[in-house]
Amino acid sequence: MTEKIIIDAEGGVMGRIAAFAAKQALFGKEVVIVNCEHAAITGSPRRIIEGYQQKRGRGGTAQRGPYFPKSPERVMKRTVRGMLSHTQFRGRAAFKRVICYDAVPAEYQASKKTSMKREIKTKSINLARLSREL
Repeated sequence: MTEKIIIDAEGGVMGRIAAFAAKQALFGKEVVIVNCEHAAITGSPRRIIEGYQQKRGRGGTAQRGPYFPKSPERVMKRTVRGMLSHTQFRGRAAFKRVICYDAVPAEYQASKKTSMKREIKTKSINLARLSREL
């Protein structure tokens, strides 16, 4: 059985969490990220929202891509995908080992979680607010 790592994203920086999760998935571990909506993206909130709106606007109609997600757990998973070589077999297999949740599911309530909490000294926006703005 493969080792399972549960990451609590509350209070953590999204990019650092995604990089850690991608690396662990490449090592063959199953990665579960909980509380995705509480992860923060550092930088100017106005610029972050404008950048993500631009990415979503590139999508075109419903039948054409690129598709960019709106919900916090899907944005986190898309960020992890960007840190993997998802077009090659190794990256695709690693990406399948990553699961993201907005809250903590009942099955992971009692488990030990790796906390990625950091003190954020700059401006930031959490994924729940970003999702509401999109």
